[in-house]
Amino acid sequence: MMFNLVIGQYVPSDSYVHRLDPRSKLIGVFLFVVIVFLADNWLTNGLMVLFCFTGILLSRMRFSFIYKGLRSVFIIVFITFLLNLFLASGGDTLFQWGWLRVTSGGLMQSIFISIRILVIIVVTTLLTLTTSPIEITDGMESLLNPLKKVRLPVHEFALMMSISLRFIPTLLEETEKIIKAQAARGSDFTTGSLKSRIKALVPLLVPLFVGAFKRAEDLAMAMEARGYHGDAGRTKLHQLNWSWRDTMLLTAILLLTVLLILTRN
Repeated sequence: MMFNLVIGQYVPSDSYVHRLDPRSKLIGVFLFVVIVFLADNWLTNGLMVLFCFTGILLSRMRFSFIYKGLRSVFIIVFITFLLNLFLASGGDTLFQWGWLRVTSGGLMQSIFISIRILVIIVVTTLLTLTTSPIEITDGMESLLNPLKKVRLPVHEFALMMSISLRFIPTLLEETEKIIKAQAARGSDFTTGSLKSRIKALVPLLVPLFVGAFKRAEDLAMAMEARGYHGDAGRTKLHQLNWSWRDTMLLTAILLLTVLLILTRN
């Protein structure tokens, strides 16, 4: 597949991570994204990578599956690496060509920023791979429940977020179909000048947006036909249950935070 992203997909299993309460996973991911910026040397970044590898092992996901699903993200990481490599300064000059200059400090900063982006993407991907859209909705709604007192549409917001995650792989699959259809009609998306490539994207974007709005309309009609009227009078099929596994997860993140603070420069 041209677009083989795993972000937004759910893979049913009975692993340790799958059995966690969605609330603990949401809190854990949020805390991890916050503390990742505490890593500023090789040891702290190594701890972040070790935490991600442990999560992958406990989720019973194949490393090859996650790697293939995130290959297209590596382009963004590589561009970010290059931008920081040439724009960041500090330390000794390693290479210079005209106004382009690579320093030891810029190289280290580029590597660390790339690691941060990768571990954040891996952790958020594990969240969607091990948590169904309904569990994400229920967990997010439960965590945001206090905001109902100020009349915020918590349920609708949580439902919108979970549907958005669910439709990422669907839209990517639809994009691939349109690209193949346009290529069969003679469209070329890979060669030519930048201007010609941008023009070639117009026949791709128009049917993609039309299809997205059509899917949204069909989904809204299907929800209305099944009697969906928001959070009013709604009951849940599966009740959330906080267990010792969830406490262990947050304890592990707390210990990781302490280690990062103690070992950072």
